[in-house]
Amino acid sequence: MRPSLDSYAHLAGGKVRDLYTIDDEHLLLVASDRISAYDHVLSTPIPDKGRVLTAMSVFFFGVLGGNNHLAGEPDDSRIPEEVLGRALVVRTLNMVPVECVARGYLTGSGLIDYNETGAVCGVALPEGLVEASQLPDPIFTPASKAELGEHDENISFQAVVDKVGQDLAVKLRDDTLDIYGRASNFAADRGIILADTKLEFGLDPKGNLVLADEVLTPDSSRYWPADGYEAGKVQPSFDKQFVRNWLTGPESGWDRASDTPPPPLPAEIVEATRERYIEAYERISGLSFAEWVG
Repeated sequence: MRPSLDSYAHLAGGKVRDLYTIDDEHLLLVASDRISAYDHVLSTPIPDKGRVLTAMSVFFFGVLGGNNHLAGEPDDSRIPEEVLGRALVVRTLNMVPVECVARGYLTGSGLIDYNETGAVCGVALPEGLVEASQLPDPIFTPASKAELGEHDENISFQAVVDKVGQDLAVKLRDDTLDIYGRASNFAADRGIILADTKLEFGLDPKGNLVLADEVLTPDSSRYWPADGYEAGKVQPSFDKQFVRNWLTGPESGWDRASDTPPPPLPAEIVEATRERYIEAYERISGLSFAEWVG
């Protein structure tokens, strides 16, 4: 008999995920169908999104190996029936207060920083780069972890050192770039470009660094089809950039600079976004989403 979700104490909630306490050493990490954009949680959910994020994370934790926060199988008996397929049993960790971002291509906030300063997070880059330019080498571009409703701010490596110390900062940078390199090669073999990704880490009671939260999902990463890639233009994507583009386009009628929340998503945008998430999972993993647990 599986427990009910309300039998666990709700510990914390973010834009997409909720954490519940199982016991002193384990948490239940639940991915919802909520979708966020431009520091807003949209009023329209994307069906099956939480299940895709969970399936993708489980797949890549397996591919990457090493030390991660998983503490049970996707069908673990501690997972309530109502969240089966979009929840995982994970270890309780002391989370590192840094968003660890690796970029192999220039886009998003990285492009904005580059156009203003010629650098991203203090990393100087060659002149003449444009939207979607491939960087000479992947770079570590950390960000501060913002509260709900606030904006993550890009920070320098020195700022990471100031937050967590030299040794841990170097470990975060090296592990982030290593994971990005392996994952980008994996995706490339499947005809997909991993433009960038955001990782989170925690420390276990012995001080070991542990890969945590979600990993290499369409929420935390930019995936582009390699076929048709061309620097200098916005790439079609398998992630929520599709929703961002609609919100800032003429059809939404929304002014990003205003204080008003984004409008509800039309049914066709919801379905197209759902299809993109599922396609990303199936193309990269080679697995059928229909066969995912839950």
